[in-house]
Amino acid sequence: MLTRFSVPPLHTVTRTLAATAMGRTAPELVITGARVLSTYTERIHAERELWITQGRIAAVKPAGTFRRGALPGKTTVYDARGGIVAPGLIDPHVHIESSMMTACAFAEAALRNGTTTVFCDSHEIGNVCDVAGIEWMLEDARRAPLSVFLTVPSTVPATNSTLETAGGDLTPAKIGRIFDRWPEAVALGEKMDYIPVALGDPRSHAVLAEALRRGRPVCGHIYGREFVAAGAASGITDTHESIDREIANDFLENGLWIFLRGGNPQTPWHSLPQAIKAVTELGANPKRVCVCTDDRDADDLFRFGLDWVVREAINAGISPTAAWSFGSLHPATRYGMDGEIGGLAPARRADVVLLNDNLEVQNTWYGGQLVIERRKTTPLLERALTRRYRYPRAAYQTVKLARKVRLSPPLPTAPVTANVIRLVPPGILTAHDRVPFALAPSWDDHFKTHQLCFLTVVERHGKSGGRVGHGLLRDFGLTNGAVASSVGHDAHNIVLAGTNEADLQLALATIKRLRGGVCVVRGGKVLASVALPIAGLLSDQRAGVVAKETTALKRAWKKVGCLVPYMGFNLLPLSVIPELRLTDRGPIDVLGMRAIPLFE
Repeated sequence: MLTRFSVPPLHTVTRTLAATAMGRTAPELVITGARVLSTYTERIHAERELWITQGRIAAVKPAGTFRRGALPGKTTVYDARGGIVAPGLIDPHVHIESSMMTACAFAEAALRNGTTTVFCDSHEIGNVCDVAGIEWMLEDARRAPLSVFLTVPSTVPATNSTLETAGGDLTPAKIGRIFDRWPEAVALGEKMDYIPVALGDPRSHAVLAEALRRGRPVCGHIYGREFVAAGAASGITDTHESIDREIANDFLENGLWIFLRGGNPQTPWHSLPQAIKAVTELGANPKRVCVCTDDRDADDLFRFGLDWVVREAINAGISPTAAWSFGSLHPATRYGMDGEIGGLAPARRADVVLLNDNLEVQNTWYGGQLVIERRKTTPLLERALTRRYRYPRAAYQTVKLARKVRLSPPLPTAPVTANVIRLVPPGILTAHDRVPFALAPSWDDHFKTHQLCFLTVVERHGKSGGRVGHGLLRDFGLTNGAVASSVGHDAHNIVLAGTNEADLQLALATIKRLRGGVCVVRGGKVLASVALPIAGLLSDQRAGVVAKETTALKRAWKKVGCLVPYMGFNLLPLSVIPELRLTDRGPIDVLGMRAIPLFE
């Protein structure tokens, strides 16, 4: 879909760009009085100006080269006043749904942070709505003032139906059709079932084949050094799961690109400081190193954007120019688009940011159009953000619950051993504790003795009549009340934690009323909530509204004692990350890929 922000294909404008570069035709826009950050030579050049035409850079000239009126045509001149101009940032791995916003709303926060291109894996909405959901997201992305490419979801559902119930089922044939129908589909998204891949699972490798036979890159998701070689041998060529310097070094030695994940230091998404030591301590060459955000909620997207991740790389010992390249030229190169984006040179898209000396984004030009100025949205961007894609009615009807289900397990009437999920902060791994239960008159006794609360997953896709998986969670910190979310990765069933049946029931009823969302309740009252009516994953509000609601939710989350942020909580049903998880099928032993009973 052509929009005000569209940039014509290079082959249609080379004569115009050449004429502008040679000074035969005036550029449409000149950004002058700038220092230019070159990602090609990793230098900052003083006193330069960019000549821009048809949404592309025609030339980089010495400042003052352009003389108004000397050439035919109308030119807008913008004085950068000595600031640094750099290429717009490129996020090589992000899940837009984690922001709880549509692609159109996501664009506002991304552009404020200087991000002009993202490679998005929409497996969340694929898990809920199958191919239809992915295509809704693609239509949404086409309306957004942001370059959005799809890394086609590769693992929907994340495990087989004996371990969880998902709404979607992306077979190899469906994945192939997405590649063939949508030009935005440029790679295969993170292959989350890394253990089946390593063990040669036929379906997993059939999915890989759909990308490999089309010459598309394959993105990975690998935990454990013992799986690195098998993943690489299966065609995987990048990963964002470098959690420490040793596995990051293994990835690089096995020919993978690594995407160093930076995030709010209070969450499990900030692995960059450890993983980057493969470069700073072990001496690995950073030519195949990028930075990414992976998951951001609406609040954190404004505060911890990709520009912040770049600055974290600098704080970890990387030079400023190299760090900016990690977030621009390197991702462009990884996806074979370095002739189009990732640097300030002739023929490249005029995706440009103006930075201060701390590399903080002041302005953003997207395709040569000024969309952020002095850290605020311009009228041009405001108009674009009001013309958002409207999701169809079916997208608002994905929370399908049985009328009444019990959310807490029966109290044991004999001594048993409980298979308990123990949180292992600050990461996203969990431990499998086998806890002996003596006879007790109430759950409160077990909770106090073992630092436990209930953990429950309710199937919400209307496929099982409301199947409920019961579990127990250790060291979560919740001592009174309940929390619930319809964003329980990856099947996106409803995940709840609580201390009593009444508050659990209120939390579930709140999610049903909102048609999806996240909430905190205590003592029969809803303390905070965020409505996510689109597929139970996305708000239909503007970015600022969702960010405010998310901030209030975080305050309430802390108020009831939860020690793990709600985005980490959402991962507790994700049965591909060791060691013990909970789905609607019950506790899942991830290493054995099998369901086990709660009590033995």
